[in-house]
Amino acid sequence: MSDQCTIQDKILFVDDDQNILDALRRNFRKEYILETATSAREAAGVIARKGPFAVVVSDMRMPGVDGVQFLTRLKEISPDTIRIMLTGYADVQSSIAAVNEGSVFRFLTKPCSAQHMKRVLDDALRQYRLVTAEKQLLEQTLSGSVKVLTELLALVNPDAFGRANRIHRLVRQIALHLGVAKTWEMENAALLSQIGCMLLPSMAIQRIIQGESLDGEMQQVYDMHPAIAADLLSHIPRLENVREIILYQEKHYDGQGAPIGGKTGPDIPLGGRILKILVDFDQLENSGKSAEQAQNILRGREGWYDPQILDALAKVLSSKTGYEMREVRVDQLESGMLLAEDVQSQRGMLLVAQGQEVTPVLITRLRTYAGISGVHEPIKVLVPPMEERGKQKQEQC
Repeated sequence: MSDQCTIQDKILFVDDDQNILDALRRNFRKEYILETATSAREAAGVIARKGPFAVVVSDMRMPGVDGVQFLTRLKEISPDTIRIMLTGYADVQSSIAAVNEGSVFRFLTKPCSAQHMKRVLDDALRQYRLVTAEKQLLEQTLSGSVKVLTELLALVNPDAFGRANRIHRLVRQIALHLGVAKTWEMENAALLSQIGCMLLPSMAIQRIIQGESLDGEMQQVYDMHPAIAADLLSHIPRLENVREIILYQEKHYDGQGAPIGGKTGPDIPLGGRILKILVDFDQLENSGKSAEQAQNILRGREGWYDPQILDALAKVLSSKTGYEMREVRVDQLESGMLLAEDVQSQRGMLLVAQGQEVTPVLITRLRTYAGISGVHEPIKVLVPPMEERGKQKQEQC
């Protein structure tokens, strides 16, 4: 096998004729990383153990699950894999089904010469590299955009950023408790939920967080912050669902509240229903209510919240009882700790609001500031139990 072969050269051939598989292996074992299977069921096992594959070539006519059904299922579990159909039957309807249902890249008929097969495989590998490279670039660009917006919010309005950070910490836990497998959109919606507050002075956000009302025009601007954030995000591709979650963060479960009209009840995005509860819970806690008192107030607001999410919040909060309170210096801060109080400069300026999770970026920022102007120490933090710290390290890996 060539030393230049990489994971992007992995190809799986699926055919119920072992002779054909043997011939393919003889012809291409030095060119690519090859695996073979004699049925769709066997191929599924190979994919589970040794996947993902850059290219999968499947025979059309196989006992049990045919090639179209197999490639259609493959599209669902591995959408980036390039799919090729190989058959001895020049059947027009089967070809159409393979292309439409399985998104087949090429449709080849038997017998297929080794030279022609190699050209098609090379084309498929180039297509795979193109698709994955574009996807990686888009994901990095998207991640970078979110990071820039959150860092900007941290600089412009630390109080709004602190709220977003506290909410973000709970969103993922509640989503996982509700059985949501992919929490990426909800987590980013939480991080970006307060960017519309950049138009407000920090003092106004402090009053809102503490449960106080604003005057006149300032209150109107605050009421518009979900729509402002949604409008800002409309210029970033692939954030459509994140944008909708943020837009509905003030919507009551019974349909009251902004946006006027629109969705109600379970039709409201799940992320929006979670944000509504967490924003209000955060406000109650920061106005001096205990977690238990805040939850009782939320349950007393008839029609405001999804009862299932209220139950999930209670269970998530009850799992936090194992946290240990400590006082540490800036150079003792570790990722995963939770700030139990505001972090201030030696002159009393707010640097980081309480409730935020300590991250490598936050540690770097505080150490830099401590070296230049000084940070008020010690800092009170909550340290998670050992088992939770282990989970955090695994997730970071």
